[in-house]
Amino acid sequence: MATKRDLIAAELRRQISTGELARGARVPQSQLASKFSTSITPVREALGLLEAEGVLVAEPHHGVRVATANLAQVKTVYLMRQLAEPYAMQRAVWNMSRRDLQEATELFEDMEQSESAGDKPAFNEANRKFHFAFYDRCGDDGLRTEIAMLWQRYPWDLLQVIEHRAPDSHEEHRRILDAARAGNLQLVAGATRDHLKHGYLALAARLSDEPQLDPFPVNDD
Repeated sequence: MATKRDLIAAELRRQISTGELARGARVPQSQLASKFSTSITPVREALGLLEAEGVLVAEPHHGVRVATANLAQVKTVYLMRQLAEPYAMQRAVWNMSRRDLQEATELFEDMEQSESAGDKPAFNEANRKFHFAFYDRCGDDGLRTEIAMLWQRYPWDLLQVIEHRAPDSHEEHRRILDAARAGNLQLVAGATRDHLKHGYLALAARLSDEPQLDPFPVNDD
């Protein structure tokens, strides 16, 4: 059963990922305590958890704020995602049943519907569920947990406002799903790598105000 700390942490992650709690904004501790009908202690425990994840930062005499997105930090998270997620996708596809693939297909359709409706929070949730429909079946709980932590550190709130990414991202998800349905482990890893790369490049260009190179290839960094 989730504790009050876990519930508060999950709510903060949701608010940050959707942009409801903006980068640099102060976290309203008393409001969170009131919302969850609890003392300030679980709130502070949740804040400490998110500080450890790098999502929040504590400032002397100024309370706790949402961390700003730093290109160098985003780059590091991206590199780690490139190392972990294509491999996890291969392991997952090897293990998945037809029923599992049907669930992924339905989540892909949920993304289509929420995107068409312009419902960004619903799209974000469907996007996460789509990817974790695979990662949850990678056969290694530790690997799945590490990927989940990397996702928590990624600035989804900034990526979702890059309008030109939507159609490309949709097609990239389709390629991942098609490769998974075909059971082609090489293709599913390649489609995942491309999806991560294009998302990072769009985000890096936004953070730096200029185009960036893919830092993942060893000889291109």
